[in-house]
Amino acid sequence: MASLPHDLAVRRGADATLSVVVPLFSEADNVDELLRRIGAVIAGLSVAPAAYEVILVDDGSRDATLEKLRGAARADPHLRVISLSRNFGHQIAATAGLDAARGDAVVLMDGDLQDPPELIEEFLAKFREGFDVVYATRRRRLGESRFKIFTAAVFYRLIRRLTNVSIPVDTGDFRLMSRRVVAALRDSRERHRFIRGLVSWVGFAQTGIEYERAERHSGESKYPVSKMLKFAIDGITAFSEIPLRIATWFGFIVSVFAFLVGAYEVGLRIFTGYNFPGYTSTIVAILFLGGVQLITIGILGEYVGRVYDEIKGRPLYLVAENVGAGLDARSDSPPSTVPPTR
Repeated sequence: MASLPHDLAVRRGADATLSVVVPLFSEADNVDELLRRIGAVIAGLSVAPAAYEVILVDDGSRDATLEKLRGAARADPHLRVISLSRNFGHQIAATAGLDAARGDAVVLMDGDLQDPPELIEEFLAKFREGFDVVYATRRRRLGESRFKIFTAAVFYRLIRRLTNVSIPVDTGDFRLMSRRVVAALRDSRERHRFIRGLVSWVGFAQTGIEYERAERHSGESKYPVSKMLKFAIDGITAFSEIPLRIATWFGFIVSVFAFLVGAYEVGLRIFTGYNFPGYTSTIVAILFLGGVQLITIGILGEYVGRVYDEIKGRPLYLVAENVGAGLDARSDSPPSTVPPTR
């Protein structure tokens, strides 16, 4: 039975520290504006944190993102840049940032400025009221196609029904988490990560804030349909066995139907001496049963593949470079180290 260390009492007053975690993949055109807005928000907070750090995780960018981050970290001691050895994906990059975060309050946000840094003050206000998780719920999504809006709405409602944890609808990874929530996430090292589901699973006091999601500041989305589909599958399989149960019940239903059709054919032969030629019905039955078998094997394969990935025991990510100090070394925060990636 896992338990949290006793030294993770959450500081919420004037001595509380703040970490802002931003995973980035090829966002060179957004870096300057992102850092300007985060800096302006933190400088204008009505209740300033005792110390703060901005952790920028470069997820194997293919443009000048890393170079810009290095330059910014040299100019600002509050910035810390973690460069991963290759592109591991958004959820793993976010995990690397959360692993490195040392603040009492940790804000996770995207680097395309669709997640407005200006919400940080509202997050902190709820955090000081006693909430351990403050998530941002999208009231509107500007600049996105009807297809993406529709599929996102379907996904959030489907996963809420299928999973065994209560995941807020229309809510992404943009949120504030207390130190003890982040510590719990560090103990959850599954590879096919679905952070918003893990945060809901952790529990503690949670609340939401509505906001209007803006268009990207520049560039294109790094989440095409294929990645969105994979993300949806990861979310469902990480928190639900219902697809396996559906496959099982589907198999029972098809078996009952096949038994009834077989009994009908036998009865027709016995009592009337007549039987249909059978070619069409045979082909249809074979194709139907074959399709059902392939679907159920595919569902089973998704789960087996995830078990295979877990037992290999590889690190979630590898850090190629760690630049910057982050939290003020004079504070009582722990030293600047990246925890193990296993």
